[in-house]
Amino acid sequence: MAQYEQALLAELQSREWPWQPNTLYFGGGTPSLMPASLLRQIMDAIPRSRLAEVTLECAPGTVTAEALSAWQACGVNRVSLGVQSFITDELRQVGRRHTAEIVKKELRLLRAHGLANFNVDLIAGLPNQTRASWEISLDWIERLAPPHISVYIFEVDEDSRLGSEILLGGVRYGAPKAPGDDLVAELYERAVERLAGLGLRRYEISNFARAGFESRHNLKYWRLEPYLGFGLDAHSFDGKQRWSNPDVLEEYLAQSQRPAGAEPRCSPTDPAEEHFFVGLRLMDGIEPTSEEWSRFAQPIGKWVEAGMLERDGERLRLSPSGVLVSNEIFQEFLHV
Repeated sequence: MAQYEQALLAELQSREWPWQPNTLYFGGGTPSLMPASLLRQIMDAIPRSRLAEVTLECAPGTVTAEALSAWQACGVNRVSLGVQSFITDELRQVGRRHTAEIVKKELRLLRAHGLANFNVDLIAGLPNQTRASWEISLDWIERLAPPHISVYIFEVDEDSRLGSEILLGGVRYGAPKAPGDDLVAELYERAVERLAGLGLRRYEISNFARAGFESRHNLKYWRLEPYLGFGLDAHSFDGKQRWSNPDVLEEYLAQSQRPAGAEPRCSPTDPAEEHFFVGLRLMDGIEPTSEEWSRFAQPIGKWVEAGMLERDGERLRLSPSGVLVSNEIFQEFLHV
């Protein structure tokens, strides 16, 4: 851990900043477990004069009054809580230890400390999940009234124990209890319906918010604005090229020893492809250029005719049905 902290700080401190960042996102793993001293060092290494949104991902059960005070002292003003479900049996199947009551207590703490801007994650497709249990989780959302919700489809990842067991048709880790694709789609659509009734507008495929509580940071990804990533497997984009850090710890630590100013390996992007592949995730859709309308005429026409894309003047967006097969649609705008 000490080596990783040193490598991360070295990467931050050696960075020449091409712009003044206005958002910051601490993600993946459980960054809420990092010592406050490390959080302060990271913040000190980042230009802070324009920072308006600083998000910290948390696992339920890690939020305390002491921790909140330390985070706020470092500039954190938004928290994303990885709840996943409010049903204990579903949580235990994926190795989560919290309960609905813990989430309730911690959201109360957030509000008491003036952190009213927070997100709650839900996952559709967990083992043991049913229509009835999903309704209970949505009932909790209604009672707790978070201003932002992320609803993700459970991903079968061959690198995880549960994911590999599902792919192999095994019986361990609750694999046979995972709901089928049709039910998962039904659960997602039910969430869309209920969240809309609560004033939570779906502004991106997986994200719902009250007006003014959209994630400013994540919107940058979908609007193809530049961002810099730091740490293991972090990705960056300057508007034209993408690059990433190693996803193997030993390689990342070795990278921190290379000479300052060494150029990363960059991958050029196709701006038109990315406009469709990324931008269509937004429910407002995109406004293709005249060249893009011409280049992608065939896939646009195909999916509009199928009712999966909608054209409104010069704007193109996914239809409600298209959201459910979005990856299949996006693929057709690559290498055209």
